[in-house]
Formats: sequence, structure tokens, C-alpha cells
Amino acid sequence: MNEHEARRRFERTREFVRKRVSPKEELGRHLTIGVLVMLFGAWMFSEMAEDLGPATSQVLLDQRVANWFNAQARPELTVLARALTFCGSVGFVAVLSVACAIYFIAIRAWNRLIALALTMIGGSFLNVILKHLFQRERPVLENPLVTLSSFGFPSGHTMGSTLFYGLLALICMRFAPTVGARMAIFVAATLLIALIGLTRIYLGAHYLTDVLAAIAIGTSWLAFCWTITETFRKRGRRKAR
Repeated sequence: MNEHEARRRFERTREFVRKRVSPKEELGRHLTIGVLVMLFGAWMFSEMAEDLGPATSQVLLDQRVANWFNAQARPELTVLARALTFCGSVGFVAVLSVACAIYFIAIRAWNRLIALALTMIGGSFLNVILKHLFQRERPVLENPLVTLSSFGFPSGHTMGSTLFYGLLALICMRFAPTVGARMAIFVAATLLIALIGLTRIYLGAHYLTDVLAAIAIGTSWLAFCWTITETFRKRGRRKAR
């Protein structure tokens, strides 16, 4: 390879990288970050799913964590946990999703409506499929605060919260005026999702791995949906110019 050919290849590579990290390109920074987050979340989920076999170190840790949380049960904590866990319940998240959908229709925000529908409907089906694929039983405790008969991996409350509050945060962050405001929105959404996940462990509905896996696969699916809809939004905006 002569010097001229090497320079041309270097320039093409540099241009490719520049387009992948540019926020203005149709297939720019949002696609790069989205794909990386999607792959990382899927990888984290697969790592946890592989160690669900009997008597693995992960399963033993899950049981110890479940027992510890159950031992901390207090009436006042239980009231707070039930209130927080309600924010991640199927019914509550569904009502909020419908309310957001109606609002998006009213303001003709079709891209956000599609993102919401793809994220929540697709995520719900994905959660059901994964539960029946792995068929993991819920924690068995001496004094459980809740008793559920359905499968527990991954946590439905946590995954639904990750999808809905995560999507809401992404939408709000897009219109936030400052970096500080975007960070505040991100931290608030992350804290709410984490607290809902903790309530599922505290109440004895899920193991730690159920919650972490739900956040991982929920984040992966959210990144997939957001990346697709953002790509089409940017493409439509460029064609409209």
C-alpha cells in the first residue's frame, strides 16, 4: 500500500468516525450510543441468565440477599415499599402510558407516540416471553410480605418502570435547556427505578438478580426502540429541509 492509498483510507476512517459521533448526522451519535447501550444491556442480561442454575454462587447470593431484606421488615417500611412498588405496577404504568399516548396524539407528536407504543407494548411481550422461557420461581421465605404464583425472572415491575420512566426521561431530556437539567432528570428517573426494584426485593416478590436482569434487558430494549425512532425522526427532519 502506497502513501497516497494509506492517506485515503485514513481519511475515510476518520470521516466515518466523525459521522458516528456527530449529533447532527442521521446515523450519528444517537445511533452509536444506542447500539452500545443495547449491546451492553443484552450482554449483562445474558451473563445473569447463564448463572441461574442450581447452587451457583449467584443463586446463593440471591437467597442471602432475599433473607436479609426479609429480616429488615418493619410496618412503616412495608407501607412505604407498597406505595413505591405501586408506581411500577402494571396497572399504574399502563394508565400513565395511555395518558401519555393521548397527550402525544393531541399535540400530534407522532414520533414520541410510536416510541411509546414500541417501547411499552414490545417490552411487555418481551417480559412475558422471558418469564416463561426461564420459568424461575419466586423467593421462598418464612414470612413473605407478598405471595405471587407467577414466574419471577425478570421482574415485571422493574422492567416496566425502566421502560416507561426511562423513556419519559429521554423525552424530557431532549427538551431540557441545560446540561444540569438533563442530569437532574436522568438521576431522578434512575433513582425511582432503583427504588422500585428494591421494593420488589424487600417485599419478597423477587430476587436481586430478577431486578438487575430486568433493568439490564429493559435498558437494552429501551435503547433499541429509542434509537430506531430517533433515526427516523432525524431522517424525516433532513428530508423536510
